[in-house]
Amino acid sequence: MKRVDVAYVLLTDAKNERILMVKNTGENSSYYTLPGGAVEYGETLQKAAMREVKEETGLEVKVEGIFSVMEAFFEERNHHAVFFTFLGNIVGGEINISFPKEIEEVTWMDIDLAERFLHLPMEVRGILNKSAPYTLRGNVEHNK
Repeated sequence: MKRVDVAYVLLTDAKNERILMVKNTGENSSYYTLPGGAVEYGETLQKAAMREVKEETGLEVKVEGIFSVMEAFFEERNHHAVFFTFLGNIVGGEINISFPKEIEEVTWMDIDLAERFLHLPMEVRGILNKSAPYTLRGNVEHNK
């Protein structure tokens, strides 16, 4: 089974009432997720998260700590996916769909509705501003 790392960003409006969601085109049906996607070889989780948001939404973001880590097994793809979700803030850009074959819609969704698509183990509203730190240690060499 292949391990796939996926980086998402949780972006809320100023009042923490709405979450930015993207509607992905699926094989059988479309589905909503946070903006994000697969981490490329040699790319940090943080860089992947910011790149994916820019590609999917047109927005430039700054990411902060880790909001959640989840994993799932996709038997049909033979993938073991690990999902890293960062908290983030929009720092520039405008909503624009660059890949209309992959992304059908970018929308600000009410938190109560978005919670149904986020697959989080608890209500989002109470934990929106809480995160664990994310640190890139860089290249580590251990002396033999």
